[in-house]
Amino acid sequence: MSQAHEITELLQAWSKGDRQALAKLIPLVDRELKKIAHAYMRKERRGHILQTTALVDEALIRLIRAEKINWDNRKQFYALIARRMRQVLIDYARKQITKGGTRVAKVDVTEADRLTDKASEELLRLHQALMKLATLDARKADIVEKRYFGGFTFGEIAKFLGVSKSSVEREWNLARAWLRREINGSDALESSEV
Repeated sequence: MSQAHEITELLQAWSKGDRQALAKLIPLVDRELKKIAHAYMRKERRGHILQTTALVDEALIRLIRAEKINWDNRKQFYALIARRMRQVLIDYARKQITKGGTRVAKVDVTEADRLTDKASEELLRLHQALMKLATLDARKADIVEKRYFGGFTFGEIAKFLGVSKSSVEREWNLARAWLRREINGSDALESSEV
């Protein structure tokens, strides 16, 4: 049995209430979850209080505490965990803005001028625009989520969605242009070009 099929079977067993399936699943998906979390964290400021492993853990906790999910496959799992990771970072950004930008992280004096709430506010604006895009075109929003937040390549996204790589690239470009206009000319997505 391939690892992909094993992951799907464990997900389905977990959704039927088998707690041991979850314990067997975590080591199989850990590497991919850390890859997704690392892609998210690359876009955060240096010295962020959350680390890759903490982001994975928090997203998993939220997923486990959520309502029962009937898993169809591993792609669904990775997409949902990526959304949970993004939500963890959004919640963290909101808390930072609410606290007036008080940061717990240790910072070098040369970096102090870069530690404003601007990054947190940009993340919130992007999140709001992405939610709006999801209501208009769910697939484009999914592509942005996987590419920008998840760090997936166009080829990987094409496999997830069952479409051609050129379709993903075209929709990515359209979604980026729409998001830039929605965020009032922000170039928040420019840094994600690879």
